[in-house]
Amino acid sequence: MTKSLALGLAVALLAGTALTPGNGAAQGGTVSVYTAHAPEIYNEIVPKFEEATGITVSLVQAGSGDIVQRARAEAASPLADVIWSIGGEALEANSDLLEPYTSSHDAELDPLYKVGTNWLPYTGIPMVLVVNTDMVAADDMPVSWADLTDPKWNQKVAYAGADSSGSAFMQLATILDVYGEEQGWELFGEMMKNFIVTGSSGRVPRGVADGEFAVGLTLEEAAQRYVAGGANVAIVYPEPATSALPDAVALVKGGPNPDAGKQFIDFVLSKEIQEFLVEQMQRRSVRTDVAQPEGLPGLDEIAIQNYDMGWAGAERENIIKRYLGILRQ
Repeated sequence: MTKSLALGLAVALLAGTALTPGNGAAQGGTVSVYTAHAPEIYNEIVPKFEEATGITVSLVQAGSGDIVQRARAEAASPLADVIWSIGGEALEANSDLLEPYTSSHDAELDPLYKVGTNWLPYTGIPMVLVVNTDMVAADDMPVSWADLTDPKWNQKVAYAGADSSGSAFMQLATILDVYGEEQGWELFGEMMKNFIVTGSSGRVPRGVADGEFAVGLTLEEAAQRYVAGGANVAIVYPEPATSALPDAVALVKGGPNPDAGKQFIDFVLSKEIQEFLVEQMQRRSVRTDVAQPEGLPGLDEIAIQNYDMGWAGAERENIIKRYLGILRQ
């Protein structure tokens, strides 16, 4: 285990301890959950689950890559029951670590998002650009991925980094999928000349809203939360197409508390929690009976790439390796 991974997980474990009330275990046992969710989301959902079920949640919060590494390292004797809210392609590439599970809400899940092997869709997340409208005039905003190669954006574009952020990996994979690998890598190499790599997906929209960066590559829901909060930012769905991918929730194969894990999965896919994610967190629901966030276009109004999840999962390590080579140039 690397020093940075060990430190990140130690901090995550401390965060998980703070979320565990003392009386839950006596009522309904425990469930161990690994998540890349931000605190503002899990601090809302976890207590609701504990109150509803009497099951105590032991939570580990870390980046998607760290979670996969930890689950892989523990495969012979898993400590987690559930992996919650990391990119679907990350779990697709590691589906051997997961136990197939059909949720009690399966009939309500949109077939558009049911694309995984051994994992379930949790929310739908288009990839977007977020733009500071105080720094960039409306007629000067980038409208395509290729626009980010313009030298005028030098050191003005925030990108989290494909090696440390699941969403940043999906943004890179989307570009490769949209343009084809040869042209996509050439384009991305030019874009990288203008990027500031933040190492954190959360810093991207926050930095754009604060005026630290003019443009950022981010998740739609992250950008929309700043729009809804009154920040001077705009959302761009880059041409010629972007992706609208599910992040995932899954049962870990051989986890210590599989029944509690199944209850947790069903809870986060319930109509109540999916409506909460839409109304409070600006995420798109994967349920067909839940409305989408107000103020956002329908997916039929956005040019959406038919993203090859299997290819992205299978090529994940190679893509990250090549990305790191460009970063070090």
